[in-house]
Amino acid sequence: MKSMRITHHPVLGKLEEKREVKFTFDGKPFSAYEGETIAAALLAHGVRTLRIHEEKKSPRGIYCNIGHCFECRVRVDGKSVVRSCITPVTDGMSVESGMLNVSASMKGVKP
Repeated sequence: MKSMRITHHPVLGKLEEKREVKFTFDGKPFSAYEGETIAAALLAHGVRTLRIHEEKKSPRGIYCNIGHCFECRVRVDGKSVVRSCITPVTDGMSVESGMLNVSASMKGVKP
């Protein structure tokens, strides 16, 4: 997928290149720049839905982008309720959306 990441700013010019790291989201490979948050890296690749609301089944993604609303929560390396908007990507990180857990809970299976 083509990256939506900004590499040239109209006022600041060409932005500094950073070291690239690899991670997965729901088993699919993605890349990010070192220090970038999970949410920013996924948004740069066009991923806007990070989970599904538990009751309403509506898509959820970045809302406040400062860690207050928890709308962007994902599972990281097996740890639940990680706010993707304030958590930096690390090399080899495994990120899962809430979509798999919602499907499992609907069938009466604990995630």
